[in-house]
Amino acid sequence: MLEDKLLIWRFQGGSRDAFRRIYEKYESFLLTLAANLLGDGSAAEDVVQDVFVSFVQSVESFRLRGSLKSYLATCVANRARDCIRKRQRHRTIAVNDAGQMISDINGPVQLVINSEELQKLRYAMTQLPYDQREAIVLHLNGDLKFRQIAKLQKVSIKTAQSRYRYGLAKLRSNLNGEVKK
Repeated sequence: MLEDKLLIWRFQGGSRDAFRRIYEKYESFLLTLAANLLGDGSAAEDVVQDVFVSFVQSVESFRLRGSLKSYLATCVANRARDCIRKRQRHRTIAVNDAGQMISDINGPVQLVINSEELQKLRYAMTQLPYDQREAIVLHLNGDLKFRQIAKLQKVSIKTAQSRYRYGLAKLRSNLNGEVKK
């Protein structure tokens, strides 16, 4: 957090290297978060780029009151919501084209297994109501606390926890118990 405050201070002073460091530090995390919220890799890239453009435009007046990671995650979640609202208005059906996540694999058989499991999980996530999916992704991928999720969703902490819990239960049900806590 201290590094982030220093980077912001340097960036406000005109350092392009400071912004580059912030971008490199959080880009991958934010892309993963956006892709999980939207289920669409290209839309996720657009959302993350929009967040960074807005960040650059408002850096003069920006004051960090907490974690930069949490702030950027919240911005991504808000932009993702806007994107989903826009899709619903235009009644566009999004294709799940989030990039393949490849982990350390032992061979082609393991790659196929991992790919199938990832596809099942992606599909199950898209079947959740957005509020539940958002609570799960922000808590597990975004490392946000339920207090922060509740504030973002404008609900009580108990409601945010319930959305998370009900979402996990639906995931387990949809995946026939394949998801472990």
